[in-house]
Amino acid sequence: MSVPCAGPAIEVAGLHKRFARVHAVCGVDLTVRQGEFFGLLGPNGAGKSTLINILAGLTRPDEGRAAICGHDVIADYREARRALGVVPQEVVFDPFFTVREVLTIQAGYFGLKGPKDKAWREELLAALMLSDKGDANMRTLSGGMKRRVLIAQALVHRPRVVILDEPTAGVDVELRASLWVFIRRLHAEGHTIVLTTHYLEEAEALCERIAIMQGGRIAALDTKEALLRRALSKTLRVTTAEPAAALPPRLAPKLRKRTANILEFALQQGTDSIPEVLESLRAAGLVVTDISTEQASLEEVFLELTKKSA
Repeated sequence: MSVPCAGPAIEVAGLHKRFARVHAVCGVDLTVRQGEFFGLLGPNGAGKSTLINILAGLTRPDEGRAAICGHDVIADYREARRALGVVPQEVVFDPFFTVREVLTIQAGYFGLKGPKDKAWREELLAALMLSDKGDANMRTLSGGMKRRVLIAQALVHRPRVVILDEPTAGVDVELRASLWVFIRRLHAEGHTIVLTTHYLEEAEALCERIAIMQGGRIAALDTKEALLRRALSKTLRVTTAEPAAALPPRLAPKLRKRTANILEFALQQGTDSIPEVLESLRAAGLVVTDISTEQASLEEVFLELTKKSA
């Protein structure tokens, strides 16, 4: 069980970071609550990696403040770093170390050399299905196994906050599923999880609140449910008794897909009415036998929000 933080898991206020002419992070304010499963999304170049590097103490902000569990990442760097584990997107290891040596070296940075610390490293290897690879050199491992070692490396000091930067990039479907089982376990044990991913279905399935970054700013921050309600359109799927020979002119622009006697319409939230669509179909002589609706996915909301903020 993770030890509770003294304050919010992550607290960022008025954060700015510039690289020459690029304003990578522009006045970001963000609070991640203790025990939250939080999504940090955005297109490439949105500022996510720069923000993570500031939280990890790898990059100093030009302005503003960032803290992990109440510890300022600059003024109280050691405690902030001890409270945080980061699984980076890039897989970089010394190819001549074994898996156990990689974890032992990482633990040494935090002065964790006792028998309980060694037992914890073995527990991590077992949980991530790496026990039989503990004495293998890193250069002999597959990409998926190396990514599992990255997760173990980020957890050797039992951090209260874990940032996962694209943890399943380039990983096969079976391994993705096993990684999420382990990460869900971490969350259930009280760890705060911050996830960045390009697999938006992962964020939709896992995250409680989501921030979407664009151009170095937070374009949206809300619960998953509230973000999904922001979608401008939803799908109406209508099944007719016979295939439609022609559609009423007013419905033609809304038609997204036609397959035999199934019609899919994109309806704009707040302006298009399902009863009006059905009445138009009936007026055209079509007998409706079934209808269903489908709300927009997080991916559609993401594309709408990032397009607006571009």
